Amino acid sequence: MDRRQMLKMTGAAIAGASLLGVQAFAADSTTQSSENKPKPKALIIGAHPDDPETGCGGTMLMLLKAGYEVVSVYMTKGEGGIAGRSADEAAAIRVEEARRACEVLEVRPVFMTQIDGKSEINADRYIEMRQIIADENPDIVFTHWPIDSHPDHRVCSHLVYDAWRRLGYKFALYYYEVMSGTQTQLFQPTDYVDISSVADQKRRACYCHVSQDIVPLYEKWHDPMEQFRGIENHCDRAEAFVRLRYDGGDIL
Repeated sequence: MDRRQMLKMTGAAIAGASLLGVQAFAADSTTQSSENKPKPKALIIGAHPDDPETGCGGTMLMLLKAGYEVVSVYMTKGEGGIAGRSADEAAAIRVEEARRACEVLEVRPVFMTQIDGKSEINADRYIEMRQIIADENPDIVFTHWPIDSHPDHRVCSHLVYDAWRRLGYKFALYYYEVMSGTQTQLFQPTDYVDISSVADQKRRACYCHVSQDIVPLYEKWHDPMEQFRGIENHCDRAEAFVRLRYDGGDIL
């Protein structure tokens, strides 16, 4: 089985039809490993520590089960995210929280160099994002939906979109939601992933972000969002995505 065939199999699950596609792919991953073929790779790119986990944590875990290498990329280190702390102090705390969350999820963290609350779109920042993605050489990328109340989320989304175009549409691109209604706006999913079996592990990872007063935040926004997307997808809990196409065909 070559990589293209494996991606097509996984595509059935990412398209939200059923977890059978993921489960079948996971079973085949043992054969893949025995033949020493490279794993497919997924990047989940967020503006701040906690964005990839809250928006895509369950899907990260399902991709791992499907045999993917999964990388959580943070555009900033959360420098502006703790009241009363300097930028350096906040960054140190939030980077450590992100590392603990990645340990729970069993994914690899990557930290970029933008500053929380002061993120930029310029020539150098386009190059930085493009280089990160090119170096990782992913098969699939998830990032913020671009219509969002948080400027850092918008910046992150636009930089990833530019990289997708300039790298020749080499990877499938999906947008995820965070705190829909107050941050993500006008989000109409094209695809779902059933995360019912991994929802508790996702929650444990998100709860690593103690500095963000994450427990009440999760209960107010993220927990209901998972349940609502599950209702839409006829399962207990789900994460929802918008798949971006460039040629009208099925990227996966």
